Amino acid sequence: MAGADHAVAQAPWSMSATELARAYKAHELSPVEVLDAVLARCEQLNPRVNAIVTFDTDGARRAARASEVRWRNGAALGPLDGVPLTVKDSIQVGGMRTTWGSRLFADHVPAEDELPVARLRRQGAVIVGKTNVPEFTLHGYAHNALFGTTRNPWDPRLTPGGSSGGAAAAVGAGLCPLAIGTDGGGSIRRPSGHVGLVGLKPSTGRVARANGFPAVLYDFEVIGPIARTTPDAALLFAAIAGPDPRDRSSLAYPAAASEIEMEPRPQRVLYVPRFGGSPVDPEIAAHVAEAARNLEALGHTVAEGEAPFDLAALDRIWSVVGPAGLAALLRNHPGWQSLVQEPLRRIAEQGAVLQAADYVDALEKVTLIRGELAAAFTRHDLILTPCFAALPWPADATHPETIDGKPVGPRAHAVFTAFANAAGLPGISVPCRPARNGLPIAMQMVGRYGAEELLLSLALQYERAHPWADRWPTLD
Repeated sequence: MAGADHAVAQAPWSMSATELARAYKAHELSPVEVLDAVLARCEQLNPRVNAIVTFDTDGARRAARASEVRWRNGAALGPLDGVPLTVKDSIQVGGMRTTWGSRLFADHVPAEDELPVARLRRQGAVIVGKTNVPEFTLHGYAHNALFGTTRNPWDPRLTPGGSSGGAAAAVGAGLCPLAIGTDGGGSIRRPSGHVGLVGLKPSTGRVARANGFPAVLYDFEVIGPIARTTPDAALLFAAIAGPDPRDRSSLAYPAAASEIEMEPRPQRVLYVPRFGGSPVDPEIAAHVAEAARNLEALGHTVAEGEAPFDLAALDRIWSVVGPAGLAALLRNHPGWQSLVQEPLRRIAEQGAVLQAADYVDALEKVTLIRGELAAAFTRHDLILTPCFAALPWPADATHPETIDGKPVGPRAHAVFTAFANAAGLPGISVPCRPARNGLPIAMQMVGRYGAEELLLSLALQYERAHPWADRWPTLD
């Protein structure tokens, strides 16, 4: 059974990043004290959830001590100075093993940080470790042959989802107040929703990228924040966002604002309860419908409708882009067949037999969907859907076998999120009323290109009216 909600005293590990910054400024806490509390929490609970797979305890202690000196001298580098966080194991961290969940990269230690990590270091963030992922981040759960299975802190028998499952489980269990993950088809939003957190998938280009692994999912995958509260998500987004000349897609954007609007103007919301005939768990459907009514009560106009894009085109995109991208990656690694898990071998083999014309056709469908959604956002300000179609399933399974009593395939639980990636749009997962058994449920809000600040503002408005941050799983 899922852990029951209960209040947690303000132990340092349980404090938000925003609260930690205030405590550091007031000299009520030091970054060293907070890191000690976080590491003790990790020692106690990480073996149960298997969220953090590589620790950098020595590096984190050095960073915390340096931050403590800066706060003492009034020279903090920003609000994240001294705040512990984790980095997904598909994001390069200089000097730390970064495996992408694969034996192919089991001994890979990059020399340089990926750009968002470098930005966090420059702002004094304390990197505690790397979080678990499925191999090549191409599945919606968190298991690989190197590190095993990550478990949901609300019920360790179940998955937190994926591919940022380790990142979400770490924040959800109180192992760190913040995490950065990647989202190529819902990989930040769904795990965040399954663990009761806020997860923001930025627009393509809002968070510039450089020095990372090769792109497997065209330009669909972005780096974004996972946090317990909306203000924390906004703080972390502002820290990693911004342009860089090495990433041309980023150059149209200025840096993000860390302060978000408290009372957004009324928005026109298109509520899409299901995509075509795809099944949705009845409890999820009911609670997201309730969330839509709650948004209406906050002053927004909500109209129910169908998905405003070609669902069949989206399916075709996903059947081509991922397999082709993985095949292209692996052909540069002779002997990969003996190191890659069998489900990924099958995907790569599917990609290897695709023709160039298949890929071009998929990209034409990407252009189609982007145009359809651009048109939809002339009529609506926001698209609201469930974040996922199923509650968490057994932790070692790749996907639920049924939803609402109907047999389903591998991506049926993830049906709602991938359109935002194909279209390059921002999306955010926001907790709503939990299931009867205590498992978190989330809605997804998707905005027009570049509308991250609006999504964060709406999430904050919803959080203030229907708070969730005091809900904790009972792992200890």
